[in-house]
Amino acid sequence: MEALPEPALLPDFLHRRAERSPAALALRCEGQDISYRQLDERAAVAAGSLKAAGIGPGDRVAALLPSGLDFAVLLHATLRLGAALVPLNTRLTPLELRQELLDAHPSLFVIGRSQAPAGEPLAVELGLAHWILPSVAGKPHPLYQGAAVEPVPVRADAVAAIVYTSGTTGAAKGALLTRRNFFYAGVTSAMGLGALPDDRWLLCMPLFHVGGLSILMRSALFGGAVIAQNGFDVEAVRHGLVEEGATCISLVPIMLERLLQAGVTPPRTLRFALLGGAGAPRGLLERALAAGWPIASTYGLTETASQAATLSPGEAAAHVGSAGRPLFLTEIRICAGDRVLPAGEAGEILVRGPTVIPGYLDRPEETRERFSEGFLRTGDIGYVDPDGYLFVLDRRQDLIVSGGENIYPAELEAALRRHPDVADAAVYPLADKVWGQVPAAAVVAREGSAPSPEAILAFLRGELAGYKLPREIRFVSELPRNAGGKLMRRALMPEVPEG
Repeated sequence: MEALPEPALLPDFLHRRAERSPAALALRCEGQDISYRQLDERAAVAAGSLKAAGIGPGDRVAALLPSGLDFAVLLHATLRLGAALVPLNTRLTPLELRQELLDAHPSLFVIGRSQAPAGEPLAVELGLAHWILPSVAGKPHPLYQGAAVEPVPVRADAVAAIVYTSGTTGAAKGALLTRRNFFYAGVTSAMGLGALPDDRWLLCMPLFHVGGLSILMRSALFGGAVIAQNGFDVEAVRHGLVEEGATCISLVPIMLERLLQAGVTPPRTLRFALLGGAGAPRGLLERALAAGWPIASTYGLTETASQAATLSPGEAAAHVGSAGRPLFLTEIRICAGDRVLPAGEAGEILVRGPTVIPGYLDRPEETRERFSEGFLRTGDIGYVDPDGYLFVLDRRQDLIVSGGENIYPAELEAALRRHPDVADAAVYPLADKVWGQVPAAAVVAREGSAPSPEAILAFLRGELAGYKLPREIRFVSELPRNAGGKLMRRALMPEVPEG
């Protein structure tokens, strides 16, 4: 049987949803409840405002905005025009923002009022047309001054968003996420986890992160509401779960850890907690499952429009540590170079499917290096067990090669966290004249404890082979993480003097 042809055009997701569920709650944020009809009407007027400012198909609109209503409206307004949104990380320094703006070449720069001290001087310096949202007292809101724009189908391969990767291993790159990517990301996620019209997705992740952005897109496809919170706060999340009836939530491991430490227990209304962004320690998963959290571990990247593999809550207890099976339309291979490895052997994770982006903005060489025959070379190391479940070991870029032996930082970090006096840990390489590299560890001690390096090493000797033990252990108050919760191991590495 021949496969059905893919659609060349896709409808305006929000408008189609508003036609079907006009009165349903679309978004709750900033003390407001916005229905799908209201969100659609606002997006239509905002699209008119953008159009009046010269924005059209293929143009780019950069956004330095907090997670909230203006962000959601701007996203759907750019989609309606066939333009691309470029969401910028609100935690970046002016220098980092400048680099991404120069790379993206936006036709318009939309800045939140709280981000104006960093964003507005850059707009002036770079000569960018810009808006400050919301407007200052006595001035009209820039988003709501246009004539409503009627939706039209847009090409499936049109770029919907340019999301910059976290840059944990080098300069951030603009990932070109198409409407097709977001459509299939929503469809295949729903096939694995379900999508109910009365779902309420608690959004405590930043909207400039692909995980947060995909929640807005998914809700427009399937209905249900998004409860948007501007940042992660334990008590706000507790309120969203218990008082507002959230049925779904997206978390990264550090968020889950803080919720467990605060004694937050999930209500029965919570269908699943999608856990991604970074590898979760086995001990954290076991504590969460014991506390009743319906954990759905997932593996994904910006380049796969969020999820690539997901473990359903019903499978979690039997497959602790796994990221699950590939999504329905996604293929995952484990390779060593061009050789496909059998089950159980560790190698680089390759992903192929309709959620994989076509490449990076203005980076033809890196696109050729990372994408081949539809497969994305993720740079991550893992293996697939005989039943098809994916286990992610580490990032290839973080791999420590010591005397010819491979050391996976995540494995050593997990062992460190099993020490009763260790709250968190990060492992990074040190240069060594004999071995090439050796592992070192930065450790956060549990409150009220004072472990010594010698005691930790004595514990590790019963856990790991000698060559995997850290040659240096130092204590820190906290570990560096980016806005998405990913550990920034390279920020711990000592600078190498020139010469």
